Amino acid sequence: MSFLKKLFSKEKKEELDKGLEKTKEGFLGKLSRAIAGKSTVDVDVLDELENVLISSDVGLDTTVKIIERIEARVASDKYLNTSELNEILRDEIVQLLSENNTKDIEDYDLPKDKKPYVLLVVGVNGVGKTTTIGKLAYQFQLQGKKVVLGAGDTFRAAAVDQLKIWSERVGCDFYSKGMNTDPAAVAYETTKYAIENDCDVAIIDTAGRLHTKIHLMRELTKIKRSIGKKMDGAPHDVLLVLDATTGQNAIEQATRFTEATEVSCLALTKLDGTAKGGVAIGISDQFKIPIKYIGVGEEIDKLQIFNKRLYVESLFGEKS
Repeated sequence: MSFLKKLFSKEKKEELDKGLEKTKEGFLGKLSRAIAGKSTVDVDVLDELENVLISSDVGLDTTVKIIERIEARVASDKYLNTSELNEILRDEIVQLLSENNTKDIEDYDLPKDKKPYVLLVVGVNGVGKTTTIGKLAYQFQLQGKKVVLGAGDTFRAAAVDQLKIWSERVGCDFYSKGMNTDPAAVAYETTKYAIENDCDVAIIDTAGRLHTKIHLMRELTKIKRSIGKKMDGAPHDVLLVLDATTGQNAIEQATRFTEATEVSCLALTKLDGTAKGGVAIGISDQFKIPIKYIGVGEEIDKLQIFNKRLYVESLFGEKS
């Protein structure tokens, strides 16, 4: 089986369904209760739908946008019954994700003119950043790519050790200057190492800095500049890792990190442990940043490349 076929095999879809089970049960359960006894999509149904979306961590701004679009469809079609509401919601969510640059698998091949492909990974402590890096390295290795991990979190010895363990587990290269060294220098030298050792991918970790610490956030800008000095145009992506279980706090983190650096894609972890999977919709809409990866389990192969169609199918069931 090819790598891409494996990514979207029946087994992977089942993993996604299971990972989003809590979100689906919470969202559709609330929706079913909200429209019980209703026959048409009227003002009362829309008010209830608004409450359901907000309580599912979709976010206020995105919720208002979805409601306004459904209102327009009700006005255009004159009569919509509540049994059609799932189909309408499905269509609007897919459309929102498409507008916000969330693409599907065919767009995620590594750039052929960028070798090494340099990926800078950012996020606060506890979101699963180091684990995500290890799982990404595993995916790239499956594609036959040579990978190096750069230990740019130099504030915690455990962070360096954890990344080294992941490199050994995956079987990829590892670069570190040890504890209490300049993280910008580590990023620069990891990029240099990747160039000199013919690596296809360099994934550079950063400290799990709190988004409220302004001086630490500014350091991200310095790290990014340092990488660019060694390789023009790098890093090619800045991946922000967010914990889906934190709901609206993930949106606050995204706000701070996008102010500090040019985040180009998102990874949402721990979707399997929360009923707040709707936050994916709000984050993508608010920041116009594509979701690229989602975590649906702890195992090394449980990081999936995000596919908006499959995500919506897992939330609502396959389209009739």
